[in-house]
Amino acid sequence: MRILPLLCALLLLMLQGAAGLSLTRGSPQDCERRGGFCSHGSCPPGIGRVGVCSERDFCCRSRWYP
Repeated sequence: MRILPLLCALLLLMLQGAAGLSLTRGSPQDCERRGGFCSHGSCPPGIGRVGVCSERDFCCRSRWYP
């Protein structure tokens, strides 16, 4: 029975982390505010996708951004 609280805590941490990974539709200004840039089609290698600037443009940011 001691494992149940540990599993609940782990589940909450996983759900909290997944909430930050959503791709929200925004504007280029929102992307720049996040420390990213808009890229047409896909992000360059080594750069992660953090949002959407428009229908075909994605907000990209370095994975090492603080």
